[in-house]
Order: sequence, then structure tokens, then C-alpha cells
Amino acid sequence: MRTARLTSPATTPTGPGAAGGAAPVVLVAHGSRDPRAADATRALARAVSAARPGTQVWASWLDHTEPGPTEVLRGLAAAGHRRAVLVPLLLTAAYHHRVDIPAAVSDAVRAESPLTVRVTDVLGPADGTVDPGLLAGLRRRLAEVWPGRFDALVLAAAGTRDARARRSVGQAADALGAEFGVPCRVAYASAAPPAAGVAVSRLRAAGARRVAVSAYFLAPGLFHDAVTEAARAAGAVAVSAPLTDAPELVEVVLRRVDDESSGHVVAPAG
Repeated sequence: MRTARLTSPATTPTGPGAAGGAAPVVLVAHGSRDPRAADATRALARAVSAARPGTQVWASWLDHTEPGPTEVLRGLAAAGHRRAVLVPLLLTAAYHHRVDIPAAVSDAVRAESPLTVRVTDVLGPADGTVDPGLLAGLRRRLAEVWPGRFDALVLAAAGTRDARARRSVGQAADALGAEFGVPCRVAYASAAPPAAGVAVSRLRAAGARRVAVSAYFLAPGLFHDAVTEAARAAGAVAVSAPLTDAPELVEVVLRRVDDESSGHVVAPAG
């Protein structure tokens, strides 16, 4: 693989050069064929950069969009950086977090590389704890589409076959329901039941008349479109937009960057 030429971070750094200053931040999204998803990741990278002047912030993707994280990390090493922080833009610690991201980092950090990479926790619940900023971002998006009261909520996620990852979605749903004092059920766009329309219908059958759907997505795309269509067809009063570059999500990203006690470090061998 060719070495990346780093010519377009989210913003031009104003702090010290590669030998000092803050470590560059590499955001890693799943990637999608839908161009709206990549646009949302770039917007988040710009927002993180604006909130942390002097720090280079790079967007990367595991699939469908370039550059990939390996390319960005190799480019940082070639530019003289000795350390970097990689933030997985994922809401669950499923396959992409356990397999794809470690493989991408390992490909970049070899014996001849000078770069040490700290890979942070995902943005979703870590060790069973739901970040308050994540809940605040979900509340923001709900208020934007339905400022009134509702009787029940559905937290609609992308979906995964990983049982532990699904439990973390359930933890987020429980926390969000507690915030509003209403029942909150989980739904998935793929890989696991129930679908959003089914979850909405069950709540309505149980007596809830105003059911809102909170989109547990970082970016728009086909999954969010499908959730929106199915939920509205089932009678949901509102479906929120993805988190994208919500200020609260920016805060979660920065907390991951700053928390050196979490995640893990990958250093060159030898």
C-alpha cells in the first residue's frame, strides 16, 4: 500500500509541528455507499477540530470511502509524527471494533514505523456506562423533530449479531427512557429483531399513542431511511435525525481523546 500524502486534515493546525504538540486525532467511521454518510463524518471531523484548535483531525473509513485508517496512520508516520489517537466512530464494540480496526492499526504500526497509536473506546456505552453527552445528543435530535411530550420511545440502531453489543444498545435505551420517564424499547435496522415498525406497533398496542423514535445512528444512510419509513408507517409521531456533528457528540469524542486510561495502545515492535 502506498503511503498517504496528508494534505487535507479537517483544519490546518496552528500549534507545534510533528515533533511536539497534541497528537493528531484520526476518526474512523464504518463507511457507506451513501455519500451523505461520508459528508456527516467530515462534518464531525471539522467540528472536533474547531473545538480543539491546534490539533490535526483526520476522517477515515473502513469501507467504501477513502482514505482508510491505515493510509492515514502511515501518512502521519511519514510526516514525522510519533503518536496518534484513533477514535472509532462506532456506537457498539462489535466486529468492526474487535477485528477491522485492530487489523488496520496493525498494518500501519510495524517495526519500521515510528508511530504509537492509542485506540480509544467506542462512543457507545463503555464498561456499561452511557456517556451523558451521548444522551444529551439524542435528546437534542428528538427535540428538533418533536418538542412536545410522548408516551414511549424506540431507540433504533443499525443492528448486530453480537449479543454483547446488543446489550450495550439496551443500556443506552434504558438510560434514554429514564431521562424522559417513559418506556424505551430497542429496534434494529438489520441483523436482529425487532424492526422499528414492529417496536412502534407493540408500544401502540400496549396503549402508547405518541411514540417517538430516537435514531441511534451517527450518520444518515439507507438504514436510517428504512427506519424512518417503517416507523412512520407504524404510526410513530416522529423519527429523529442521526447525531452527525451534534455539539454533544463532539464532547464525547474529545472525552475519548483525553481519557488516556481507556482503550489500548499499539506501539511499534522492537
